[in-house]
Amino acid sequence: SFGSRARTRDMFSRPFRQTGMIKMSTYMRTYNMGDYVDIKCNPAQVKGMPFKHYHGRTGVVYNVTKRAVGVRVAKQVNG
Repeated sequence: SFGSRARTRDMFSRPFRQTGMIKMSTYMRTYNMGDYVDIKCNPAQVKGMPFKHYHGRTGVVYNVTKRAVGVRVAKQVNG
């Protein structure tokens, strides 16, 4: 019982009356290199979901592809 989404019941849940399909404007948003972005997981889209540690973190976009956006996060190690 220690999977990649363990203990994320409240973290990945959608707000009240905002469940269901993802809006098309989410997919149509354009990201440029150097943009500051907040990593927020949407449980309706499982494929490509980041690890739960990065939920709520802020990073800088360093790579943009058709399928994904590369984000550089200042992650504390042994801090």
